[in-house]
Amino acid sequence: MSNRVIIFDTTLRDGEQSPGFSMNIEEKIIMAKQLAKLNVDVIEAGFPIASEGDFEAVKEIARNVKGPTIAGLSRVIIKDIDRAWEALKFAKRNRIHTFVATSDIHLKYQLKKGREEVLDDAVRGVKHAKKYTNDVEFSAMDAVRSDIDYLCLVLEAVIDSGATTVNIPDTVGYAIPYEFGKMIKTIKENVSNIDKAIISVHCHNDLGLAVSNSISAVQNGARQVECTINGIGERAGNASMEEVVMAVKVRRDFLPYITRVKTKEIYKTSRLLCTITGISVQPNKAIVGENAFAHESGIHQDGVLKERTTYEIMTPESIGLTKSRLVLGKHSGRHAFSKRLEDLGIKLNKIELDKAFVRFKKLADIKKEIFDEDLEVIVEDEIAKAEEVYKLEYIQTTTGNQTLPTATIKLKKGKQIIQDAGIGDGPVDATYKAIERITGIPGKLISYSIRAVTGGKDAIGEVVVKVSFNGELVTGKGASTDVIEASAKAYLNAVNKVAGKTKVKRVKELKSPRV
Repeated sequence: MSNRVIIFDTTLRDGEQSPGFSMNIEEKIIMAKQLAKLNVDVIEAGFPIASEGDFEAVKEIARNVKGPTIAGLSRVIIKDIDRAWEALKFAKRNRIHTFVATSDIHLKYQLKKGREEVLDDAVRGVKHAKKYTNDVEFSAMDAVRSDIDYLCLVLEAVIDSGATTVNIPDTVGYAIPYEFGKMIKTIKENVSNIDKAIISVHCHNDLGLAVSNSISAVQNGARQVECTINGIGERAGNASMEEVVMAVKVRRDFLPYITRVKTKEIYKTSRLLCTITGISVQPNKAIVGENAFAHESGIHQDGVLKERTTYEIMTPESIGLTKSRLVLGKHSGRHAFSKRLEDLGIKLNKIELDKAFVRFKKLADIKKEIFDEDLEVIVEDEIAKAEEVYKLEYIQTTTGNQTLPTATIKLKKGKQIIQDAGIGDGPVDATYKAIERITGIPGKLISYSIRAVTGGKDAIGEVVVKVSFNGELVTGKGASTDVIEASAKAYLNAVNKVAGKTKVKRVKELKSPRV
């Protein structure tokens, strides 16, 4: 038996028909061309009888996409099969994929037919499809809940009628891996002509077992897996193509199989689907999720930096990413922090690194994720600043459209704590006047600018001020997730540059009254 597993991608059929994932013809063609680059074996392009749009999409993909076999879905109804062929005939390699339900629950409530009648329909449909193409796939819908003896009877009959692939779907995601694998093994042992066809599986994910069931099926003799990019599909979706392929690639010691998928195209294909549909995968999605190759825990980061395989079983490069991502947050350790600074070209001595790391940890308790721009501001604000004659200990402001803006400031000078308050035209102005009252260093604000260092509501705000002290223009910078605090730090930074190099007499009287 061949050890190659055929990858049958049904993103454009089963995936696309799920709520929220509809695509127009142009989008389907773009997606199909990327699937061809990914080198899947079969692209199920749609269900031609379903709508005029689906028919045109399948036809255009058949005409324009080279490489993979192009398949179209049809019921075992003659008009369905004819319509599928009208769309598929333009492909160099084409496949008619026809199906009928075989479970008693479907026969009784949906088809309202008996077993013999459904068997006849299946044989008739396969024989009709065979008139058009040698590549005919038959699916026994709801196979998992079908009587196994009846299922084997149907499969044997359709193979005799010309089916070259027989698909065993877990249509409602009901199976568990052991059970599904046993079913595939039973089919191999009891369908006398099974060697004339490839066993395929199509697993849904209602219990979260679609990938596990697919792999169990391969271990028991299936050689085609029907799956979708990002696992999209009806209800909870289908087996995720990227998970099946990478499981086979990574666990060759346990799964001695191969696929022809170019795995370095996986991430690009996943992102394209997200872009087209506007629906992103969850961050913790295996293989392609935002966090799949991201590490925040300090222990994990330390391990990855020392030896990647301590916490990564595959390389990000293997799916088309450039590298792993060390997410800096409150769980991160000093090793990851210093490594990121090093990557940014920032060199600090031990004392500077210690100070910056303390500031980083405080910020990480406020922000969920620390970005490179945040780190640059931390270093600049905490390390590359003037000697702190005055250090901000406390700030509280009150403002409103019917409230007098007030700021209460507490500064530390040496071991002395000084507190005062000020009022102004706004909270920033009040803050600056309170600082002036405490330090006794009068300054004239020449310019004030603020920018968000990163995106998001918790972004760091960086404030830059230019202040004139007795004609000397001094620049001050400050940063914080709180804009008023950043403003206070910037002004105080400018004050410290002056206070650190000259003695300034305290102003005895200021226009702003004490509060």
